[in-house]
Amino acid sequence: MNDLNSVYSGLSKPSVTIEYCPKCGWMLRSAYFAQELLTTFSEDIKGVFLAPSETSGTFKIFIEADLIFDRKTNGSFPEIKELKQLVRDIVNPEKSLGHSDRK
Repeated sequence: MNDLNSVYSGLSKPSVTIEYCPKCGWMLRSAYFAQELLTTFSEDIKGVFLAPSETSGTFKIFIEADLIFDRKTNGSFPEIKELKQLVRDIVNPEKSLGHSDRK
């Protein structure tokens, strides 16, 4: 993912998209993740877009067009700590996440 950082370092603030399955009832989880990302990265991202998927079981997170998390590939949903680390490593690697940082 460090290669993505170099791609975004010269651009305006990137957007995050959370694509979720509405039939699975994952809208609230998506909204919670969006709230957490907007709170943590208010100065680093343009916004978070929630996108209902037409494909059942989908839960993917993108920064611009780059896939950073896929529930099917990973076998589970991300922990919020993990998601914040993924986003931070791309949009602002120098940012401290306090207690959410890796040890």
